Amino acid sequence: MPHGRADADRGGYFDAAGRYTEPPPREFIVGLDLGQSQDYSAMAVLEKIMPPPGTWAGDPAKVARYDVGHLGRAPLGTRYPVVVARTRERIAELDALRPRPRITLAIDQTGVGAAVADMFRERDGPAVFVPIVIHGGDAVGRDGDVYRVPKRELVGVASVLLHSGRLAIAEALPEAAILKQELTNFKAKIGLSGHDSYGAADDWRQSNHDDLVLAVAIGAWAGQHAGGGPIEPVSGELADFCLRHFG
Repeated sequence: MPHGRADADRGGYFDAAGRYTEPPPREFIVGLDLGQSQDYSAMAVLEKIMPPPGTWAGDPAKVARYDVGHLGRAPLGTRYPVVVARTRERIAELDALRPRPRITLAIDQTGVGAAVADMFRERDGPAVFVPIVIHGGDAVGRDGDVYRVPKRELVGVASVLLHSGRLAIAEALPEAAILKQELTNFKAKIGLSGHDSYGAADDWRQSNHDDLVLAVAIGAWAGQHAGGGPIEPVSGELADFCLRHFG
């Protein structure tokens, strides 16, 4: 019996010895860009999908793919408690799936601070909480449970997944056209100081409201790198890829 053969009826897999293995739980990442007063707040729900066990080896980040099944924008001026409530509703819907999935909530706390970000933290909630601070340097780091991620890393991960066919956006989503337009407008450049500047036109958030791009990028980065293992800075190959396609 082939190693890693799937059982289409039950969803599991047979190993090389013919033993049946139950399928792993589904995994979802909720990426949340918290806008300031002049910006939208945006949410993206990505499902992380791995190939059948036994059909791949090595780094799981190189084979994982992501399906964007939900995109949402809160109207301008929406208060954070409302965004919190809607986020928890979405997480509760995911948590109600059976078998129970793994859920991660990754949020950008760069412009709003830790106090606002902590409003989304549930002590006994079903989601793993991943707060992210975005900066313009080169090194990825961690301070407690807060990840410090260069803009270069976020755009690099999202662009590699997209151009390798491992990031899919459901055509039926009402916001899909907006996201694709934002991806078209999205640019990356290295400033004279050697640091990165990203965004639609010349600004990361304020021009063209590229909040959906950021929500998807945060979710994708968390799915690839926020699993508790070592975090490495973006590779030169990844940075070059990013600049070739978005520079």
